[in-house]
Amino acid sequence: MATAKPILYGAWISSCSHRVRIALNLKGVDYEYKAVNPRTDPDYEKINPIKYIPALVDGDFVLSDSLAIILYLEDKYPQHPLVPKDIKTKGLDLQIANIVCSSIQPLQGYGVIGLHEGRLSPDESLEVVQRYIDKGFRAIEKLLDGCDSKYCVGDEIHLGDVFLAPQIHAAINRFQIDMVLTSSLIFFVQIKISAALTLHTHQNTNSNKLSFSCRRSTQSCRDFTTRTWKSRHFKPHCPRISQMHLQQNNQEIKPVTTICV
Repeated sequence: MATAKPILYGAWISSCSHRVRIALNLKGVDYEYKAVNPRTDPDYEKINPIKYIPALVDGDFVLSDSLAIILYLEDKYPQHPLVPKDIKTKGLDLQIANIVCSSIQPLQGYGVIGLHEGRLSPDESLEVVQRYIDKGFRAIEKLLDGCDSKYCVGDEIHLGDVFLAPQIHAAINRFQIDMVLTSSLIFFVQIKISAALTLHTHQNTNSNKLSFSCRRSTQSCRDFTTRTWKSRHFKPHCPRISQMHLQQNNQEIKPVTTICV
């Protein structure tokens, strides 16, 4: 008797959902993706009473929270391990992932932004979000400074990479973060990780094909592209940066390669 495919409930705008999709694709898991709006879909509350996304339904087992889901997948599907075996490397990898999922992403969510409604203007709310994102990125930048590995903590993609890619994508595209002061971080993720991952960000799609790109539609973003994406304007912090190259078309920074992982 065939085993039912696991079902992932997520949303195109959710970086937490993207983490799990990346992990599922890296591990080659055949799964079903269901787009959901947890704020307006009453049936989703039956799956996850707290109404956060993502949620994974694997047979009669239901699990929410992206980190918990990915660690569950790590145990169930050992192919392409995402957690290093070396305890120090594992600790650093988990530290990077937890900065993203504990110190950055929760503070940019609608629930937090909504607390300021009526007290802060949209621009002031955006500044609050930007401050927390920038603080977290600077911390990760220091952790990566001087490293000589291909990815965050080694030559294979691990948790830190899976969490960083969608977070940086959201930071640039949704929250207009200026990455000038974390140049090694943005180059590392967009060139190195995006060459191996694809992160789908288009609305209303159920495709498991992911694509990673950053569109800069604001003047500040275009200024950032001009100021930062040219080699004479930055000093590499990591050896891997010297190996990068860009494919630029109008306002879109394309990944070096696009593959379906």
